[in-house]
Formats: sequence, C-alpha cells, structure tokens
Amino acid sequence: MALELAGKLIEVFDETQVSASFRKREFVLETSENNFTEQIKMELVQDRCDLLDPYHVGDEVKVSFGVKGRKWNDKYFVNLQAWKIERKDGAVTTKPQHSDIPLPPPPPDDMADDLPF
Repeated sequence: MALELAGKLIEVFDETQVSASFRKREFVLETSENNFTEQIKMELVQDRCDLLDPYHVGDEVKVSFGVKGRKWNDKYFVNLQAWKIERKDGAVTTKPQHSDIPLPPPPPDDMADDLPF
C-alpha cells in the first residue's frame, strides 16, 4: 500500500544502527488539514536512510510511504516507512556555487562625485 503526505520537516534524527545488518533514520513531518495540525513520525530504513541528507528542518516536502505492522510480545506496532522524499513544490535544491567570472572593478574615485542626483 503506497500513500503520500505533504508537510514541513520539523525534526530530523540521526541514523541509528539497530543491529549489525539493520539501520534506520526517523523524522517528523508536520501536516495541516481541516484546521488540525498533526506531527507524524516516519522512518527510513537501510539504504533509504540517505534520502534525508539534502533536506533540513523547515523544508516543505512530499513523502511517499508504506504502512508496516507487526505483533511482538502481544503488542501491535505500526511503522510508516518512507521510500521517497521530494520537495513539495517540485523544485530541486542546489548549493550556491561561486562563479569563476570576476566582478568588474569599482569605479574610480573621481567618478563618485559625477552622479546627477
């Protein structure tokens, strides 16, 4: 079952090595619908833990996820396992890069008084 939620990242946790062969990373997504605000904890597992690296707290994202459930010690647990994260507006975030094009030199001092106003 594949579902989607959109909202704001309000918390991103460090990756946790659960066992020698299993790792996970949790995050909290805040959603607002019908004047109700919800904080929903989700998780990424194994090689998907790195999907959160380009995002920061405060980013608006859309998360595709599946619902996983199991019984352990007569208790039932539900996990929301994300498998895709993208910017809510579809924009790609890039780091600003410094241009190799040099800036023009400043005007000479005698031109500073030549302004018409």
